Amino acid sequence: MELKIRNRARIIQVIALLAFMSLVWAYAQLEWGLPQNVRRAVLQSRGSILTESGTVLARTVDGKRVYPQGQLAGQVIGMMGVTDGLEGLEAAYNAPLSAGQNVTVTLDPAIQATAEKVLARGVQVHQGEYGSVVVMEVRTGKLIAAASYPPFDPNAWKSSTPQARRNRPFLDRFEPGSTIKGITVAAALNEGLTTPHTTYSTPMQRHVGGRWGHTIGDAVPHPPVLDTQGILRYSSNVGMSHVVEHFPYDKLHNYLTAFGFGEDVDLPTAITASGTLQPLRQWNDLVRATNAFGQGMSSTPLQLAAAYNALANDGRYVSPRLVTTEPAGESRNVIRVDSARTIRTLLRNVIRDGIPGAAGIKGFDLAGKTGTAQVVVNGRYSSTIYDSVFAGFFPAEAPRITIAVMVHGAKYDYHGSMLAAPIYRDVAAAVISQWAALPAEPPAAPDSAAP
Repeated sequence: MELKIRNRARIIQVIALLAFMSLVWAYAQLEWGLPQNVRRAVLQSRGSILTESGTVLARTVDGKRVYPQGQLAGQVIGMMGVTDGLEGLEAAYNAPLSAGQNVTVTLDPAIQATAEKVLARGVQVHQGEYGSVVVMEVRTGKLIAAASYPPFDPNAWKSSTPQARRNRPFLDRFEPGSTIKGITVAAALNEGLTTPHTTYSTPMQRHVGGRWGHTIGDAVPHPPVLDTQGILRYSSNVGMSHVVEHFPYDKLHNYLTAFGFGEDVDLPTAITASGTLQPLRQWNDLVRATNAFGQGMSSTPLQLAAAYNALANDGRYVSPRLVTTEPAGESRNVIRVDSARTIRTLLRNVIRDGIPGAAGIKGFDLAGKTGTAQVVVNGRYSSTIYDSVFAGFFPAEAPRITIAVMVHGAKYDYHGSMLAAPIYRDVAAAVISQWAALPAEPPAAPDSAAP
């Protein structure tokens, strides 16, 4: 009897040792990439990620997941673990990819590469911390580019940082600052609360909110009286406080919501963040005024692009699209066609009359608005950390493309007109070049000999 017990104990010890060794071997395979028949089979049958033009962004070669374009759209694509996607589209579409189905994205490789290059140069030259660019097709909502900085190469993801892997166009929240003035003026035009030539008293400072209010101010010197066009050109916070003075809280809140702020982005499967709007019960005169110029609310670059895209799209909001097989998302009318066309003219003049060198391209009509937003640090607005922002579209009369830009923490020339606007301009130039579009002829000079 004792012998049987000893034999049984030895058998159990052998089984336990074998089980332990199998765990060690499995761990070694995971950690050091030793041959794994199962892993190889799983990866070999995994679908590819490619663009509509056929450019391969992710595929399996000899049992290994590779990313032929390197850093191109790395944060959007994400990366693979042992047998499953860990981040980005690799994770979001893990099930169809694992079943051998390909995933086709709307990104244009050439525009994506240009957006990444121009963004990287801008962030580096101005010594910023990070940034993002979104390029969106007006009518369809297709995302043509979604660029992040710092760059990320999924082929070497184990040596990367979470900051580099972050898909910033979809996830970064920031106060959009004066870019919201274009949205607010569009809503006020739609409500009949202002016209392009309505004039307002615009001192450099104004107290808003009564006893418990605050003094708001302007950064750029301007005339003491401005019309609505001038308020946008000089980016006057004081002027915006007048524009919304008779805007009911609930109506302005509803407009901002309809433009997509404070709401989830209807982008199927992909992971996105949402900015915030203060609940309507917390609104007062000061909150209304600060929201009118983009403080006290937040957005992602994707949300800002989608909102400006509604201005470009004759007042109709269309949800962004990234994967071609997904059905079109929600669309809705936000403002009337005539209101959208009026704000497009005003935003075209902001560039034409205000910052043609920074955001304009000779022979082409571009439209948009800058933003230079103070960043909240420890509950207070910092006087040294800013987000440089720009949102716009082109051609101004019949827009085809919308672009949003955000760069955080630049040490030098951080104003939107100095940093974000030139990034917008250079990405727009790449798109126009791809179209092979010819510049408009300048108007003929008057004949001096004519009577």
